[in-house]
Amino acid sequence: MDRQTIFRWVRKQYGTVPDYPWSDNNAVLRHKDNRKWYGVILEVAKSKLGLPDEGTVDVINVKCDPLLTGSLQKKPGFHPAYHMNKEKWISIRLDGSAGDEEIRNLIHLSFELTKTKKN
Repeated sequence: MDRQTIFRWVRKQYGTVPDYPWSDNNAVLRHKDNRKWYGVILEVAKSKLGLPDEGTVDVINVKCDPLLTGSLQKKPGFHPAYHMNKEKWISIRLDGSAGDEEIRNLIHLSFELTKTKKN
């Protein structure tokens, strides 16, 4: 799954369009009502993720249940969150190493974890 596929999916699912708060290609996915992030897509140096290759790779950071982060990081394509709370967020490489369905499920979990709580 790549960033454009994610952008199409979140627009259809949640009505979200990417927000570009910096002067680069990095994009934030926000809730419409509370403006909280539920995802951020970043272009990251592979070396920052502990990968031996040169160059960059797109990742999506999503909020995650802290009980899941450790087990997810043992799977291909998953890393401790880049520039986020590593206990509650996880980075997923968007290079085909993680499955599309799992990425969609984790985006949905992040969306639910960050939405406005109703009393």
